[in-house]
Amino acid sequence: MSMQFAVNVPEVSSKGPPPTPREPVSLLRLIAAAAEGEQRGWLGLIDRYGPLVRQVTRRYRLSDNESQDVSQTVWLRLVEQIGRIREPLALPGWLVTTTKNEALRVLKTNQRTRPVPAIDDPTLERERQEATAEQELLRDERHQAVRDGLAELQPNQRALLLLLHAEPAISYEEISRRLGMPTGSIGPTRGRCLKKLRQTAAIRQLVTS
Repeated sequence: MSMQFAVNVPEVSSKGPPPTPREPVSLLRLIAAAAEGEQRGWLGLIDRYGPLVRQVTRRYRLSDNESQDVSQTVWLRLVEQIGRIREPLALPGWLVTTTKNEALRVLKTNQRTRPVPAIDDPTLERERQEATAEQELLRDERHQAVRDGLAELQPNQRALLLLLHAEPAISYEEISRRLGMPTGSIGPTRGRCLKKLRQTAAIRQLVTS
């Protein structure tokens, strides 16, 4: 896909503390600005998610130069894909996956193997525990925001979304029977309900935090 971006992605350092965030700006606005090639959009995204990218590179014990190369590549990949983003809440997961894949590619290219840390290494064990605790905190925060957002919806909208994301999966025919709505209208109604969910105060607060 040919992308027309007149933007220079700022150099992302793997050393030192992350840059001080600017005033809180909606993630939607940052993505829109970046997609238009505006430098402020890219600076805002890097301020917000640069530490996340660096955290992933550290897990693969890359050299400073390798970590720098991986970070630069990840942001360049985002330049290529920024116009395709439809779910802003998925951006952190995309960055983690892309950083992981690029780090593995660098390791493979250099024909290196990841060292196996000593089980009794207290520093590495503490890092693993901190990373796990942070992931759990972020997951719980997202789950709570979704629950609060669902509570703001109309009962029929909430019921449809819950049934569509039930485990195990429920067929459209069963959802139609339970809710008394035609199967052909489930998909379009789902889109409208998700739009309503993204507009709830709980989800807006999560995106702008």
